[in-house]
Amino acid sequence: TLLTGCDVTDSFSAESMLKQISKFNDGVQAAIFNPNALAPTFPESAITKPFPFNAYYGLEDAPTIDGKEWKLEVRGLVDNKKSWTLEELYKLPQVKQVTRHICVEGWSAIGSWTGTPLRDFLKLVGADTRAKYCWFQCADAEGYNSPLDMATALHPQTQMTFKFGDEILPRAYGFPMKIRVPTKLGFKNPKYVISMEVTNDYKGGFWEDQGYNSFSGS
Repeated sequence: TLLTGCDVTDSFSAESMLKQISKFNDGVQAAIFNPNALAPTFPESAITKPFPFNAYYGLEDAPTIDGKEWKLEVRGLVDNKKSWTLEELYKLPQVKQVTRHICVEGWSAIGSWTGTPLRDFLKLVGADTRAKYCWFQCADAEGYNSPLDMATALHPQTQMTFKFGDEILPRAYGFPMKIRVPTKLGFKNPKYVISMEVTNDYKGGFWEDQGYNSFSGS
């Protein structure tokens, strides 16, 4: 098209073309994703201090959540749809990882994250792991949300995070719970999570709907 000097909008929607290319890119990344390959881990001496706050709003506009009132809603293709209190989630077995957060903007930082492997929680609630996605809704004012492909949701390092640096997850990093996904770019690590849905329907996401690749492996 460029060689002929044609305007791509003359014959079809440029936006539609870009969406198709993005969908193709997602498929390629999903095809080459190795669910057994681990993201690099680091010693605690390598942790970035201070670890940066990053969002499409300032820290003063980050959600303020009452942990005593908060509950995680579980929906979709699961056997047990009960909502979970923070106290109940804290009682689940937890593991620590020191991994790198990679932002689509071009920077990265290493942090210490402690929580429950998402795959263990999915097993606990009787999730249908043949489904295509886990979709997360957050408490942000604009309704941040994001889907995870099921292969990534079941990755051993994908985590329901409750602590940062051995302390209760600060507000800046997503209290009371974020989903830590070291095999994905940062925007695929939703914070302030209020619900999780196991589904075969692609529901889009805050950045995905604006043209970002949904798979977005790091």
